Amino acid sequence: MKRITVSIILSVFCLLLPSLAAGQEDAEGNAKEVYTGTLVNVSGRMVTVGFSLTLTGRTSNEEAQNYLSILASDGQEGLMKAIRKNSLGWIAATGQTRRDLLIVREAQIQGKRRIIAAFERWQGFWELRGGYRSVDYAFSIIEIFFDEKGKGSGTFIGLAQLKLDRDKETEEMRLELESFGSFPAKVMGVMRRK
Repeated sequence: MKRITVSIILSVFCLLLPSLAAGQEDAEGNAKEVYTGTLVNVSGRMVTVGFSLTLTGRTSNEEAQNYLSILASDGQEGLMKAIRKNSLGWIAATGQTRRDLLIVREAQIQGKRRIIAAFERWQGFWELRGGYRSVDYAFSIIEIFFDEKGKGSGTFIGLAQLKLDRDKETEEMRLELESFGSFPAKVMGVMRRK
């Protein structure tokens, strides 16, 4: 009798857990969101890698402007130093360690929800030891567009370099993103899990 009561209580508790987890929110009112999907490399031979993306916060407009001014004055290294301790969620790709999301921006573009997240990229020991040019590309960036059904697709840049450059026509400073590879990878089959 005790086993049946305990198992009923546990099963009721397990049914409540997903709804409690979905209701967790950060200080800005953002609920924790978990997504899974596939990265498809289209440069050279086609390689696919599964990933899990968990969002727990967003970068505010004020923080984004502050980061742009740091990038303008101190360059990419100064920006990385300023944001390295941020944790707005994480991304985990199959066969790689989990990385904290350092910047997460969300917007509505032509009626679609867009999420862009930047994190410190995965680097191999051989790359660091050899001091190759790819070490200058310190960020990875993922951009996902969601349709009205909540399914997403987008772009992934595995090796990205950030800098501010003056627009020749308008003379305004603009954020420039340079990819080390010839083509960015595709992000496909993104679905929300929590």
